[in-house]
Amino acid sequence: MTGTPRRVLGVIGGSGIEGILGSGTPRSHRVSTPWGAPSGPIEEGEVGGVKVLFLARHGPGHTIPPHRVNYRANVDALRALGAEAIVTVSSVGSLRAELAPGTFVLPDQFVDFTKGRPTTFFDGGKVYHVSLADPFCPDIGRRAVGVGQELGTPFAERKTYVCVEGPRFSTRAESTFFRGFADIIGMTLVPEVTLARERALCYSCLAMVTDFDVWADKPVETREIIETMHSNSEKMARVLTRLLPRLAETPTCACGHALDDAGV
Repeated sequence: MTGTPRRVLGVIGGSGIEGILGSGTPRSHRVSTPWGAPSGPIEEGEVGGVKVLFLARHGPGHTIPPHRVNYRANVDALRALGAEAIVTVSSVGSLRAELAPGTFVLPDQFVDFTKGRPTTFFDGGKVYHVSLADPFCPDIGRRAVGVGQELGTPFAERKTYVCVEGPRFSTRAESTFFRGFADIIGMTLVPEVTLARERALCYSCLAMVTDFDVWADKPVETREIIETMHSNSEKMARVLTRLLPRLAETPTCACGHALDDAGV
């Protein structure tokens, strides 16, 4: 992918951003993969003249909990349809006082506290050990930061995302523990980010803070999370509408070479 413009982009998110494909009727794809079916049909449309594939991570109507999402099928289905980069939108909790609900965050590192999820495409046969020293695409991140600044919705940068199994929220002890090494907490980043790297795809997570995690002495309430998420979805849709056409330019990253020296 490095050296040539991106032609197809994948977006994984929720119900608040599917409107980026416009008011027309998008083309719908039902894809089968060696890993089973993805979360739902993949909608194909255009944003600023660029082909975009949209997938609702939790399925139509948000019926799939985070620990049951078929992440391998989701990533592979987007790749099979031609996606060369994946941009995801995720709701997260805050582990920092300065990252208040409504803040947009661009993580650059993650810590994996998931437990029972398949995390790789390479379960047998040829073995690959991909590097995740820098897990997110720097090219997408740079362009996202610029768009956020232009629109007055800046991203907090250089933050660490701790991914937990879910679907439950943290205990107070866990939340205090996570604050020792992370800034935001969520349930969906892993293994999406790992699988994208194994398929040599550019990948970035645009995170929206919906609440303070329970370290802040106030139990997390799903109702408040949903309200904040809805209030921010319009802002995030504007970011994506401006960002995605810019990603069709020639990337400056090396994501497409992730497997070059990873094989054993």
